[in-house]
Amino acid sequence: MPPGRAAGGHPAIPIHDENGTAVQQLLNGIFIGSIYALFAIGFTLVFGILDRLNLAHPSVFAASAFVGIELVTRGGMSLWAALPVVFVFGAILGLIIERLAFRPLKNRADAHFAGLISSIALAGMLIALLQWRYGPDTRRFPAGTFPDTRYEVAGAQVTLVQIVILAISLTLMVGLTYMVTRTRLGRGMRAVAENPTAARVLGVNVDRVTATVFAISSALGAVAGVLFAINVNTAQLGMGIAIELKGLAVIIVGGMGSLPGALIGGLLLGLAEVFAVQHIGSSWRDVIAFGLLFIILLLRPQGLLGARKVREV
Repeated sequence: MPPGRAAGGHPAIPIHDENGTAVQQLLNGIFIGSIYALFAIGFTLVFGILDRLNLAHPSVFAASAFVGIELVTRGGMSLWAALPVVFVFGAILGLIIERLAFRPLKNRADAHFAGLISSIALAGMLIALLQWRYGPDTRRFPAGTFPDTRYEVAGAQVTLVQIVILAISLTLMVGLTYMVTRTRLGRGMRAVAENPTAARVLGVNVDRVTATVFAISSALGAVAGVLFAINVNTAQLGMGIAIELKGLAVIIVGGMGSLPGALIGGLLLGLAEVFAVQHIGSSWRDVIAFGLLFIILLLRPQGLLGARKVREV
């Protein structure tokens, strides 16, 4: 099996076992969990504010990885110059998804379900466009795009890309929390999350807030896609599907609509997977991860940081 490929053909998130130490596995789990969390933050932002599940998010994840590779290979840009461009690209895709898949259906009685199905259809169209533009082949960043620098921490090996992804996840988490709790836009988001009709009466432009939420959500997913591709050194059309279920599991474990919960849920899921592989076997990786999901749903149905009957932002 080629490196970076899962058995189902999708990119696999590597679990390194260079030293076999508990510290190494702990660091691996935190790193993998940060990828899950970064992807899930976009999911939970839309759900927490708008009570909508955007299943076009994985296609944004994949599309942005391909665009990032093209910016580096054909555009001659460095990865650090390409990331802001990809961020904007993802935001534009988010606006398109909101305008085409969700806004026309907002007044329907079944708007939640209709929007979910519509986003799946739009995701399929986006993947078809990617296949038309890039073909079915795997694409990679050129060698040397990101330095293969390694550090030793308590006898464990940590790569620079792991540190960068973890730092970006934490930075986005803190930044989003500040925006939601301390800014005018955040107050508008919280008002829409609580009661869109009352927010409109109070002068909040609900349509603008909705579009902004989708743009931010997709921009985060876009950056996650590029970082994921640079880590596994591969981008495929189905790469979003490979992580979609894990992202949904993360937001359920952390609490539907809770941004801090998405981060904690991602880290817990990553740690559970790594230690399952280390102590039981790789075939138990998903069994343990989703077993954790079932246990949390049984003991705390609202998730770790969720609240009953109240959507959190």
